[in-house]
Amino acid sequence: MVETAAALRTVAYNVRAARTRAGLSLEELGRRAQVSKGALVALEKAQGNPNLATLVRLADTLGISVSALMQGPPEGRVRVVAADAVAPLWTGERGSEARLMLTTSGPAPVEVWRWRLEPDEEYPSHPHQAGVVETVSVTSGRMTLIVDGTEHTLGAGQTATFDGDASHTYRGSGAGPCDLIMTVHLPPAP
Repeated sequence: MVETAAALRTVAYNVRAARTRAGLSLEELGRRAQVSKGALVALEKAQGNPNLATLVRLADTLGISVSALMQGPPEGRVRVVAADAVAPLWTGERGSEARLMLTTSGPAPVEVWRWRLEPDEEYPSHPHQAGVVETVSVTSGRMTLIVDGTEHTLGAGQTATFDGDASHTYRGSGAGPCDLIMTVHLPPAP
């Protein structure tokens, strides 16, 4: 619980700082990101429980990565993150989950995600800003990647990449769970 409260305080600080840097009012950020002003006020006060879709919309609107909203100050040259040290940002009703493991630094950051998709459970992703490229690598099981309405089935050992500004969905499609690593390549900051 203490870790969750600390993470929420970090998100609150980072959202407020990014909004201020962008010169956006709460109303304008809410309008552009399709998030209510009340939810933004609560978030900036480190209250509430923002879901993954909300964080993605805020990050895209602010022109930063989801992990930039969640990261505290850098810890050193090498950062090691264990999967069980990172809380899921999305949990499905059947046990699927998505964990943002880390984001690389530099002018064009890369987010590294660890996903588990249970059979027939899906996550419809909000299209990202132009220039975002996603890559999914299935390590076990099977999944269906749906991009612009076209289905692509991927099995263990297969990797796919696509432009993230298109409508896309991830679905577990085997008899058992599908584990995958997803990277989100962000465009260089303006």
